[in-house]
Amino acid sequence: MDLILCHTTADFDALGAAVGLTRLLSGSKIVLPGGSHPTVRDFLALYRDEYPLIERRSVSPEKIRSLTVVDTQHSDRLGKAAQWLDLPTVKEIIVYDHHLGQESDIPATRSHIDSVGATTTLIVEQLQQQEISLTAAEATVMALGIHVDTGSLTYDQSTARDALALAWLMQQGASLSVISTYRDPGLSLQLQQLLTKSLESLESLSLYGYTVAWVTLKTEAFVPGLSSLASELVELTEIDALLLANEYPLGEEDSRLTVIGRSQIPKTNLNLLFQLLGGGGHSQAASLNLREVDSQAILKQLLDGIKAQIPHPLTARDLMSSPVRTILPETTIAEAQRILLRYGHSGLFVVDSQGQLVGIISRRDIDIALHHGFSHAPVKGYMTKNLKTITPDTTLPQIESVMVTYDIGRLPVLENEQLMGIVTRTDVLRELHQEWDEDQEGQKFKIQNSKSKIPLSTELQNRLAPELWQLLTTASQEAEKRGWHLYLVGGAVRDLLLAEATSGTLMIKDIDFVVDGFHKSADVGAGVELAKALQQLYPAARLEIHGAFQTAALLWHKHPELDSLWVDIATARTEFYPYPAANPEVEASSIRQDLYRRDFTINAIALRLTSPRAGELLDFFGGLLDLQAKQIRVLHANSFIEDPTRIFRGVRFAVRFGFEIESQTEEFIRYAINSGVYDRTAQENSRTPALQTRLKTELKHILEATYWKSALQLLENLGALQCIHPTLKLEAELLRKLRLLESCLRRFDPQPTLIHWEMRLETLIAHLTPQYRAKVAKNLQLQEDGIQRLQNLASAQTEVIESLPKCQSPSQVVQLLRQYDLPMLILIAVQSPRSLRHQIWKYLTVWTNVQPLLNGNDLKKLGYKPGPQYRQILDDMLAATLDGVIKDRTEAEEFLAQHYPI
Repeated sequence: MDLILCHTTADFDALGAAVGLTRLLSGSKIVLPGGSHPTVRDFLALYRDEYPLIERRSVSPEKIRSLTVVDTQHSDRLGKAAQWLDLPTVKEIIVYDHHLGQESDIPATRSHIDSVGATTTLIVEQLQQQEISLTAAEATVMALGIHVDTGSLTYDQSTARDALALAWLMQQGASLSVISTYRDPGLSLQLQQLLTKSLESLESLSLYGYTVAWVTLKTEAFVPGLSSLASELVELTEIDALLLANEYPLGEEDSRLTVIGRSQIPKTNLNLLFQLLGGGGHSQAASLNLREVDSQAILKQLLDGIKAQIPHPLTARDLMSSPVRTILPETTIAEAQRILLRYGHSGLFVVDSQGQLVGIISRRDIDIALHHGFSHAPVKGYMTKNLKTITPDTTLPQIESVMVTYDIGRLPVLENEQLMGIVTRTDVLRELHQEWDEDQEGQKFKIQNSKSKIPLSTELQNRLAPELWQLLTTASQEAEKRGWHLYLVGGAVRDLLLAEATSGTLMIKDIDFVVDGFHKSADVGAGVELAKALQQLYPAARLEIHGAFQTAALLWHKHPELDSLWVDIATARTEFYPYPAANPEVEASSIRQDLYRRDFTINAIALRLTSPRAGELLDFFGGLLDLQAKQIRVLHANSFIEDPTRIFRGVRFAVRFGFEIESQTEEFIRYAINSGVYDRTAQENSRTPALQTRLKTELKHILEATYWKSALQLLENLGALQCIHPTLKLEAELLRKLRLLESCLRRFDPQPTLIHWEMRLETLIAHLTPQYRAKVAKNLQLQEDGIQRLQNLASAQTEVIESLPKCQSPSQVVQLLRQYDLPMLILIAVQSPRSLRHQIWKYLTVWTNVQPLLNGNDLKKLGYKPGPQYRQILDDMLAATLDGVIKDRTEAEEFLAQHYPI
């Protein structure tokens, strides 16, 4: 006998899932071991005969072969049927449920647990896969299960999978009229009486703008349908959270407590609270049943838990950007326009000489003044003076109200009459439109172009190596001491999000911290100060300070715990490129501006490390969506014109991660390359670091990686190799040379002693015509020996090509080639015809290993006086050995006696 068990007081989701399973498990029967919800009971009064239901008392336990449990993972919710789990005849126990993060005590042989709104959805998906059709009665009860458990797809735990399952059930003939009748049947007479009593006894409190209510009902027996009563109470009173307790006797000396919880407060999680007491459910709805407990103590514990979970309301201090770009009233309209253009702002605040706010001027105000020819007029004549302002402690709802009431897009934040920051309409909308989605612990959230959280205490701490986690913790503590915000930014966050969730193994080698210190301090050296503080705590680290860029770095080299780690620490900053390919000019700014200055969306994500919002993930530009879509997308249209190295970085990331370059981003790349801007800027400016040192750095990253061939091919497809030189193309001949280079490096430098990425770069440059080679090498600031090698390559190659065929013996080949070092010979080899390459190959593999059969000590023993003559003697003996004239020591001594008699 194969049985399907619902939990006690079965709801429609349990019944619907069980009915669907009878089609998957042919011949199986459904048992309701502990009754059903009143609405389910009313439904079954009419439709029981449509489903294979049997009574628990009619089951012969010794005949049970398998048990399938639906909508629960706890044996105590199976009533007396839980005894069947231990029967020796039961060979298989299967669990289907949608409540994640619960510790099951059912000895399941198989489990199907997933994050959907209803367990029935999991069954529907399997029915679809097996192409099993349903009767209208089966489809109807299953549709009821999904409707009731997802609130007709309105609860937060609802998913697209639930919607697709409902659509399929409608196709199978689910009756909408029946669903409408039983989805919301209204309260029974008993529940209506309890509703009146609840409204009279309801207690409540307000916290952070939310209302939390609770009530205890004492009844003579268990009351079915309390969940419907709780929902009705929430709807009638418009409270945000409710705890409904029901006390009733169980026998003469025993008592039972049932608590139903409901919450509409964002970020609260009743499932976590109720699990601590043996209950569970979802984030917005949960329940528990306890025996012989102090009901008021339990209710207080749950109430305290909800209060602790309610998030502190966001304030202007949390939302604002700072420092704020300001101008003086005497600033001209033309200068104000230049500042707006430089920083991309849509308006500027005007402050007097004491730093007090006196007005604001918008881009539109400036455009109108310019249109009328007032470019030299001061902004004080055009600025708006009647300003609405807020304080750092103004809450998000209050900010929203001011913006809506007065139709204001930006609000200055003042403290002690000093301008501290700015909150924009975008800041408010971003916060209001974020979408949260719990994981099994209720801490992981679904991102939609906004801020969100990852579970710092679990995901991050468990994923990172302990030593690295300790460093992050220490850095955040040092920042908090100074009243600053600290963020992990860029590639480290990207790699954390992309990494497999392996426990305690991720050791990132390159970390970027950004200090946003302007909420409490305007010290532009915040990043440097934090780096110095950390260096005191980690004396093994070497400290480097780069004052021009407001950054510092801590470097560990082969540390026993941190290995070779590089940590960059910068103050939040914005940047401006005075001309294309220049080094940027940087100024202190906010974390948002700091992220906006970065190259690609996937690198413009920050993780806040400091309290009170530690673990907050800042994603202002859709980087998480691009990570999911596996695409490289640039942040703004002029990015590649300002900095061509971003093209190479984009290619490197695309090939490294297996991502695609987004189509618009590719268009921006091609436009920048084909515009000729790099040639023009190189002619007009003596220093173009993005085409020199920074380009060399990017080429190093590419050419030392395992994927360098694919990266070069993608750079060629984009036309980006022109950034090295306009004539450089990855044609077939150059690919052949690169393949030959790899063969040479494997054969002649296996250890290696040469720097292989530099050899690859020199091979690329060597493919250019000789007049360009040294110039390109100097422009990329190669090592001096590399520049000299490329400058002399043409003459050396000519000499070898002309002289090598004339060599009649191995000694003549050695005499010709030993004047060149290994890198030069490799470059000559890859440029030369096969016959010459064969000679060079033989020289490097055979002839360079040949030594004279006698050495200086031997000459001395034979009576030759030490002196310059030794070199000539040994060279002649080597030549004779190479040419086969000398084969052993005896012949060597005879050769010596014949040509150099004493």
